[in-house]
Amino acid sequence: MNHVKKPDWLKINIGANARYTETKHIVDSHKLHTICSSGRCPNMGECWGKGTATFMIGGEICTRSCKFCNTQTGRPLPLDPEEPTHVAESIQLMKLSHAVITSVDRDDLDDLGATHWAKTIAEIKRLNPETTSEVLIPDFQGRNELIQLVIDAKPDIISHNMETVRRISPLVRSAANYETSLKVIKQIADNGITAKSGIMVGLGESPEEVEEVMDDLLAQGCKILTIGQYLQPTHRHYPVAEYITPDQFKQYRIIGLKKGFREVESAPLVRSSYHAEKHIKYKG
Repeated sequence: MNHVKKPDWLKINIGANARYTETKHIVDSHKLHTICSSGRCPNMGECWGKGTATFMIGGEICTRSCKFCNTQTGRPLPLDPEEPTHVAESIQLMKLSHAVITSVDRDDLDDLGATHWAKTIAEIKRLNPETTSEVLIPDFQGRNELIQLVIDAKPDIISHNMETVRRISPLVRSAANYETSLKVIKQIADNGITAKSGIMVGLGESPEEVEEVMDDLLAQGCKILTIGQYLQPTHRHYPVAEYITPDQFKQYRIIGLKKGFREVESAPLVRSSYHAEKHIKYKG
């Protein structure tokens, strides 16, 4: 496949201010893993400059090797039992009013990391009772009892990404599957917690297929959707098929809101946790 030239609207200036430097210092000194840096997120400068960061728990090595993701793959280290408290303390240090947590997949563990997730949410609530939380969870292989452990810890928003349209899903996701992801969203919504999901575009999908994902998510009770441009992390990853124009992103937002989502964040540089602090108003 020919290399597609990156358009001007995807060029960003990281920039730095005192808040960015302070956030970076807290992340580095507490040896925290953030998806901001491991995922090479284009919004890191903006978010860290506002004092927000997305923490990644469960270590930094994922047991899956999805073709779109830059997170390291391999055999993970044992879980750090102090991590839930460290993350909660860091949120306290950063004085965050809204915290976003995600994790690598831990298919090597009996409970796939679900208990560690529940402990982390409990510690965040204990040390930061005023802080609202959003968690971006893996599929836990579709195991209801494990998903329920996270739901029962009662974060404010639970997000699980579809990543892409139905047809492309098996081409880029190493173990997750489309139907299982829809099931996860349904279980979240059925328990009265705000369900959120995200997809990447530019993988070769059609606008009709994007609308199909929207309809499928809404049918499960999903309330918030993020849509962003897929950017190929390295030459070994799945190639970009096209760069979607800012106008098409705006169109997707209009369509999604008309269909019934409470919020749709849709722009080239949007990522799952982009503007997450604004989404808390759609809770419940």
